[in-house]
Amino acid sequence: MAKKRSLFECQACGYQSSKWMGKCPNCGAWEEFLELNKTQQEVLKESAKSSNTKVQATPITEIKEEQFQRFSSLDSELDLVLGGGIVPGSLTLIGGSPGVGKSTLLLKIGGNLAKGGKRVLYVSGEESLGQIKIRANRLEANHQDLYLLSEIRLEEIFNELEKNSYDTLIIDSIQTLYAEKLSSAPGSVSQVREITFELMRFGKERDLAIFIIGHITKEGSIAGPRVLEHMVDTVLYFEGDPNRELRMLRGIKNRFGSTSEVAIFEMTKEGLVSATDISKKFFTKTESSIGSAITVTMEGSRPIVLEVQALVSESGYPSPKRSATGFELNRLTMLLALLERKLDLPFNEYDVFVNIAGGIKITETATDLAIIAAIISSFRDRALSKDTIFIGEVSLVGDIRDIYNLDIRLREAATQGFKRAIVPKLPIQKLSSLKCFEATEVTQLIEWM
Repeated sequence: MAKKRSLFECQACGYQSSKWMGKCPNCGAWEEFLELNKTQQEVLKESAKSSNTKVQATPITEIKEEQFQRFSSLDSELDLVLGGGIVPGSLTLIGGSPGVGKSTLLLKIGGNLAKGGKRVLYVSGEESLGQIKIRANRLEANHQDLYLLSEIRLEEIFNELEKNSYDTLIIDSIQTLYAEKLSSAPGSVSQVREITFELMRFGKERDLAIFIIGHITKEGSIAGPRVLEHMVDTVLYFEGDPNRELRMLRGIKNRFGSTSEVAIFEMTKEGLVSATDISKKFFTKTESSIGSAITVTMEGSRPIVLEVQALVSESGYPSPKRSATGFELNRLTMLLALLERKLDLPFNEYDVFVNIAGGIKITETATDLAIIAAIISSFRDRALSKDTIFIGEVSLVGDIRDIYNLDIRLREAATQGFKRAIVPKLPIQKLSSLKCFEATEVTQLIEWM
């Protein structure tokens, strides 16, 4: 009698093992291994066999460059983050926290595409057609070429795609669908992997642009196996507080363009709309205030003027507290240690809190100088001029180093009416309305302040 062979799979990352394990050696998750039944094992074997086709390598010099014919989503911000528009046959994954606007954005984009002459199928496994209709009325997304389907069975979705020709497919969400040939529950590793593969195959064969929504975990990553992000062509993440009106859609992966661009939307009663004027969303140019400094950061190819706020207060505990919102905490600790060493400021006796106004998260080092300026302003109890901006990266040895796109940042600052700028070096092109001061060391910052 043949011995039964078991196969266990981690429901967190998809790692497979011939025996049960308490802790996954791949992702470290506990109690996540489940045994696959015979049907699931056969599906996996068939998928592996179907991919073992004989192919012949081709010299790269003989391969012709593929040209992608993009079409616009009729939303300038989404086109920007996608690299210029939607590519037929592409598979795009959009993730984000609940309530951030994933379904709202894609339903509005579906309406835009339908008005532009594209046939769009919106598949929802979470809401009824009546609920989607209410949102479509609010978004003004009603059009006869936008079709709704409330279904979670993958086979029924493919039947609809076979009967009618569509240009774009929207799935809301991938964790609610299931394939009937697998007996596991919707959202499991086997289901998500199999459904994503089938959608990718179908989309490539029919030049069908597909958008899928993915739920995220409490850690902020896409729920389900990591292979989901590897299989799709584009991965976009929504950032921003659902309680604020601004949302940022950041590209994490894009096979058809750059990932440096960021789309910025504003939540209104008509849904998510492109933020046409974001120049004054992240700072207030009023009277000078203690612990506030202005800087310019780059999000993709666009400069954004923002306000850095700092609060320094005496600590009542042996270990002073460090807190940073929108800024990396480890880098804040490094800057404080540098100030203690170079300027003899006793921050080991003070609590330090740093906040980036507007809910934006800073990922570059060009704002170091503004962080230090705001901290010193709060510590000295002396306000900084609202007409001055601080731009520069601070090193561990106390040098203020040059940053990229300095001229673009300064032009944006001049456009917003700033009069002075503290920079690592003077710009190549002088601006008549903006006077620049060069600072190469942290110790010089005290003089300019």
